[in-house]
Amino acid sequence: MGPPGGRGSTTARGSLQHLLLFLLFLGPFNCFASYSRATELFYSLNEGLPAGVLIGSLARDLRLPTAGGQRPAALQPPLSFTLASRGLGGQYVQLDNRSGELHTSAVEIDREALCVESSGATVFGGAAAVSSSSSSLPSSESCLLLLDVLVLPQEYFRLVKVKIAIRDVNDNAPRFPVPHIHLSVPENAPVNTRLAIEHPALDPDVGTNGVQTYRLRDNYGVFTLDVEENESGERTPYLIVMGALDRETREEYVTVIVAEDGGTPPLVGSATLTIGISDINDNCPQFSDSQLNITLYGNSSLGTHVATVHAVDMDLGSNAQITYSYSQKVPQPSRDLFHLDKSTGTITLSSKVDGDTLRLHRLIILGNGPGCIPAVISVLVTIIKVMMRPPEVVPRFIANEVEGVVYLKELEPINTPIAFFTIKDPDEKYKANCYLDGDGPFRLSPYKPYNNEYLLETTKPLDYETQQLYEISVVAWNSEGFHVNKIIKVQVLDDNDNSPVFSQQLIELSIEENNVPNAFLTKLHATDADSGERGQVSYFLGPDAPSYFSLDKTTGVLTVSTQLDREEKEKYRYTVKAVDSGFPPRESIATVAITVLDKNDNSPRFINKDFSFFVPENFPGFGEIGVISVTDADAGQNGWVALSVLNGSDIFVIDTGKGVLRAKVSLDREQQSSYILWIEAVDGGDPALSSTAKITILLLDINDNPPLVLFPQSNMSYLLVLPSTLPGSPITEVYAVDKDTGMNAVIAYSIIGRRGPRPESFRIDPKTGNITLEESLMQNDYGLYRLLVKVSDHGYPEPLHSTVMVNLFVNDTVSNESYIESLLRKEPDISIEEKQPQISIEPTHKKMESASCMPTLVALSIISLGSIALVTGMGIYICLRKGKKHHRADENLEVQIPLSGRINLHMLEKKPVEISNI
Repeated sequence: MGPPGGRGSTTARGSLQHLLLFLLFLGPFNCFASYSRATELFYSLNEGLPAGVLIGSLARDLRLPTAGGQRPAALQPPLSFTLASRGLGGQYVQLDNRSGELHTSAVEIDREALCVESSGATVFGGAAAVSSSSSSLPSSESCLLLLDVLVLPQEYFRLVKVKIAIRDVNDNAPRFPVPHIHLSVPENAPVNTRLAIEHPALDPDVGTNGVQTYRLRDNYGVFTLDVEENESGERTPYLIVMGALDRETREEYVTVIVAEDGGTPPLVGSATLTIGISDINDNCPQFSDSQLNITLYGNSSLGTHVATVHAVDMDLGSNAQITYSYSQKVPQPSRDLFHLDKSTGTITLSSKVDGDTLRLHRLIILGNGPGCIPAVISVLVTIIKVMMRPPEVVPRFIANEVEGVVYLKELEPINTPIAFFTIKDPDEKYKANCYLDGDGPFRLSPYKPYNNEYLLETTKPLDYETQQLYEISVVAWNSEGFHVNKIIKVQVLDDNDNSPVFSQQLIELSIEENNVPNAFLTKLHATDADSGERGQVSYFLGPDAPSYFSLDKTTGVLTVSTQLDREEKEKYRYTVKAVDSGFPPRESIATVAITVLDKNDNSPRFINKDFSFFVPENFPGFGEIGVISVTDADAGQNGWVALSVLNGSDIFVIDTGKGVLRAKVSLDREQQSSYILWIEAVDGGDPALSSTAKITILLLDINDNPPLVLFPQSNMSYLLVLPSTLPGSPITEVYAVDKDTGMNAVIAYSIIGRRGPRPESFRIDPKTGNITLEESLMQNDYGLYRLLVKVSDHGYPEPLHSTVMVNLFVNDTVSNESYIESLLRKEPDISIEEKQPQISIEPTHKKMESASCMPTLVALSIISLGSIALVTGMGIYICLRKGKKHHRADENLEVQIPLSGRINLHMLEKKPVEISNI
């Protein structure tokens, strides 16, 4: 096969061109063949997936033939997969032309945008389309992405219809179309009355991810919600009346309706629901008294006011309209004598009283309301026959008066004058007196220095909120017992003298953190005793209130527009104002105190992600290694944190409360120099949250190991040194190691004891431990040298050391090993030289002494004779060695043996002279 895009791809393009020409030539005769090679594949995936997610493999799912078990792309010519047209659906997928694998593209699939409602969006004229329904799928909620894929070359040609079902995920919260929903319920609605809420919540998601349930945040004990589902699957909430309603008791309920979908986790939306209680005619007119007793003088003029009856109906509007009429029991003469105003209930004298007029009249008056049994009141009018004219009462009003009603403001000061009254006696024969009849803060007193002049005035301030209307009578009477009264009505006018009053000066609230936006907090309520606009209250937030709190000006509903975080701020305290509509307006202030309740929404947090502790080795068991600091921003049980060791719990333990990390046993750096632990912190919430931290424990070395001498391996080993060895030549070495580290492992070598013919002939390098020959060996220098070497570290505070005996035998040969071994077994008499080794000691140069020629000649002669003796001795020695092999195997003689590897390499580096290691 050629490389991709080479000859194989050219062949595929040529085959495609020939195939298209062939299809055009065949025309309709090829229709049946093409149809027979058509195939459908069905896939499904979630919306919102990232790019590169595998949807399916067309080659595998079509079970296309392979060449020798190879992949389809390895066939010759290779298979080719091509989208027939990159239409609307092609932008959401990526098709591998060689392998046939179908992946998601960088364009994210949004099911709600792709399949709007139930109508499919299909693109005609392209091979890719989008449809929200298909006959191959049983669900009406299906959203399909349709693709046409061509498979080439010609021998494998087929048109593949790929259908990709887009599954819905819960990525949309329910949302009400309007923020405020108003619903009217008649006050006589029976229990279980159902009223549809005309603005249900909308959720673009489908199935269980759509709106499933509704609930009321506050049902006031008289309402609940139910949900009905129609044939098309739409869910409509219904308000159900669960208790008796009375508009006269409460005319409005304000709550929050919450819609919740069925996703995991569920998402919610809310709106304000205002339930207004509409009035019905369930109250009838009522009189406060059952009978009125009225006295009327026979000389009263036409139009004289006799009495006024007044009935009250608690309903509103037309349901509260009252008309007055005479009962059928009232005789016609009485009807003709007294006129009854059917709207106001005022009775006036309509005919002149004469001698034939009855002196007692019982007027039965009905108070009529729509659909009600009339209320009944009796007015008993007694007419007094007058033989002579009674006194006259002539009023002259100072205050504002309209049709016998005086209007006074409630803020008028004490002793405010109302009217002057002049008492006249028409016969001028009798003395007339005057007094005030009725309750109220009024006083009628003679106005001096005038006679028969009286002043009516107030005795204390009037209060509209206490009493709005006063009815008093100015009565005049003479010595003959004639009485005349003048009825005065005083209407108190309201003034803006009362500030709104909150039901609570301190409003304490609580809400869980992570609340939904626009969450309902409470409904503020303030009353104003003034009437009309002066008593209408509006609500405002104080200047210290955060901007994310909202207060409805009219209803007083307090909400919070954003999520609250207790860890950011736990308590809020600010003021709210209630302002009336008077002029100038009056206001009052209350304080709102909100406590944000904790939820377990914070995992425990370590002060550091990684902790490192340095601990000296041999630290005692259960000693404090370090403190693991961890915090949890939550409060109470949610903020309680327990610590535990995830690994290494057989060695380490942690104090849950204090976070103190301890080791159960003493730690040895030479066994393990560091430990890595994972500590888990779990809070006390439900469900619990956790976090982990990495702990690194590094053991600090202490000088607890003396140097260990590895070579020589025994104090009984020895080394043959030839007398011909030149000065400065390395003889052997002392090799030691220290398990400690740092300065505790820095080793120095020194000779602290010597024994031999000329023991100062050898020196040791304090750094390397190499022992070298310092001076030439003479005839009298032959013999056994014993060097006591001290190997010391540089530990703190106390260096540790070891000693080893280095035995050197200076001779031309070893003729008697038993003798040497006997010498080694003897306890050496060596004096200890205690002096510190000098690491930087420079090698000393031996001084060449001048010698005469004679000694030189003698030495050469001795060497010659010695060489002859040496050759002879070596021959004898070899023979003796062969004869004693079996005997030497039984002897317990320690001989220096070089360590494997290291010593041989070291000796190679030193390039020693002829030295025998026996």
